[in-house]
Amino acid sequence: MSDLTKKDVKHLMLFAGRSHPQLAAQIASLLGTEVVPSRMVTYANSEVYVRFEESVRGCDAFVIQAHVAPVNDWLMEQLIMVDALKRASAKRITVVAPFYPYARQDKKHAGREPISARLVADLFRAAGATRIMSVDLHAAQIQGFFDGPVDHLYGLPILADYVRQKYDLSNVVVVSPDAGRVRTADMWSDRLGCPLAIIHKRRDPNVANTVAIHEVVGEVEGKTCLLVDDMIDTGGTICLAAEALKVKGAAKVIAAATHPILSGPAADRLNRSAFEEIIVTNTLPVDPKVNIPKLTVLSIAPLLAKAIKAVFLDGSVAALMNEQ
Repeated sequence: MSDLTKKDVKHLMLFAGRSHPQLAAQIASLLGTEVVPSRMVTYANSEVYVRFEESVRGCDAFVIQAHVAPVNDWLMEQLIMVDALKRASAKRITVVAPFYPYARQDKKHAGREPISARLVADLFRAAGATRIMSVDLHAAQIQGFFDGPVDHLYGLPILADYVRQKYDLSNVVVVSPDAGRVRTADMWSDRLGCPLAIIHKRRDPNVANTVAIHEVVGEVEGKTCLLVDDMIDTGGTICLAAEALKVKGAAKVIAAATHPILSGPAADRLNRSAFEEIIVTNTLPVDPKVNIPKLTVLSIAPLLAKAIKAVFLDGSVAALMNEQ
């Protein structure tokens, strides 16, 4: 092999922040490589220092970070990693953010509000990222916030295959917890070949952060109801939805969501809820202190590994999704 040919050989390198090392290790194993050794230090005043312990010149870099609480700390760490790679002459830098930070702030609901999801995209671009890879964006329009390619992956096939193997689909009804998730529920319905129901909810205008469930649209009596959403944060809305389904005569209620944020009272609410099982992926790490016996965690690593390989080989990520 000539020297010129050696220089032209593409070189994939994986880099991982400190928020979810288990996921990074799973992805590296599936790709037959290792996460690049890095020195990361948080100083006494909370500033972050990053240094990679191998040359990254000319590499195709994939920077993995899970944006669990404290989100701002992990976001800043990932930005610093991207900046370090840019200044060390990495050829291409792909941000792998399985759960996109600030995704729920994708538009202005009132005057004098930020569009933080756009700001995050701008920060990644300014730091030196050339591509973003994420799973189940809260709003598809976020793909247009970044000035470059965005690979929007879906956790639905992984979650749906688990449901298909465990439950009798002839008695399953897919349920959207609110009008905003109807498109997601419709995709589930098509995937599983199950009927669709919708929970109509309205927030009480007189009580802040209070959700009132009004009615269930669809036939759920005697059925196994599968509530689907992109994330579970404090669990309030989805637990109220489960109660509404039980009141309407549902035989079983299960939930499937890609991102297990599980903030604050989530564990207590889910443990006391009507759910028989809550199925999530490991886009975010679940704190070992969070004890939810009903929780089943599936690995998103195979999907991310395939997508990373497709990007590295200049293949089609869209074809990967079509295969799913």
